[in-house]
Amino acid sequence: MALFGVALLLSGCARSAPEAEEEGPVSRELVDLGSRIADYSRQAADRAPYTPPTGTRRERLARGVGHLLDGDLDRARQVLASAGFRVTRLTDAATGRRYDEVAARGDGPEARWGRLYAHAEAGVRWSVQVPHPVADRDTETLGARLLEGAPHGALVVAGAHRTSGRGNTADVAHRTDSAFHAIVLELQKRDIPGIQLHGFAKGASRPYDAIVSSGAAHTASEAAERLADLMDSSDLRVCRGWSARCPLEGTTNVQGRAAERHGTTFLHVELAPTARDGGSKAAPAQAALTGVLAHWSNPRQSVNR
Repeated sequence: MALFGVALLLSGCARSAPEAEEEGPVSRELVDLGSRIADYSRQAADRAPYTPPTGTRRERLARGVGHLLDGDLDRARQVLASAGFRVTRLTDAATGRRYDEVAARGDGPEARWGRLYAHAEAGVRWSVQVPHPVADRDTETLGARLLEGAPHGALVVAGAHRTSGRGNTADVAHRTDSAFHAIVLELQKRDIPGIQLHGFAKGASRPYDAIVSSGAAHTASEAAERLADLMDSSDLRVCRGWSARCPLEGTTNVQGRAAERHGTTFLHVELAPTARDGGSKAAPAQAALTGVLAHWSNPRQSVNR
């Protein structure tokens, strides 16, 4: 589950004491960022038990992420340390681009809370969100490619299989008590638009390559129209949730509902296997998504368009 910038990894968590202080300078590593994301995402396949973070831990994590998004690395490190996380500055060996990685310190239950990657040095203007790694096969790989494909982005990846918790506890697209949701809210508070990636199996009632909607909102944003048009122009069969009765429109998605409250652009994108698993439609689907992100990356454009 690599782009120009900040990698906030909410991965393996902490010393058990949330009051732990960060010591020494920020760590630095030279990495293959795409492989790092993929390696982390694969852990979801083991369906290890999942326990959501406490409200206190979520609040500290959100504040730390907020400081990082605002460019205050020192304060971010201090607050994130109090939540049991560390910051590592990553340089992608393939591109030379730099990211800040925020990762939990250990490999306990917190390791399955998820990760965030964001542009380290030029400000975040968009996000890609992967709530169901492994379960929605290859969405984590696509997310990493999108991160690499346009500047000024962030990638939020859940760390657990959606069925690994009790009930729907680990289904972060439908829970507000997750680290994933806390981070997405921090992005939305800054009017940073996002695309959330999902996958579906084709069938008689789902003959599409992609289903695009605005989640809880029933009207189309300019970005939603742009994405659907780009997909149409590449011969992908698209169902537009604002003008047709589509399956899987994401109207109960909690990040989509939060975006509607904040007035922030949110695109809920469902992709068929051939559009995300290296199939015949994968390349044009990725190109269409990158087209929207590149538009958002342009400082002359409104971030919510």
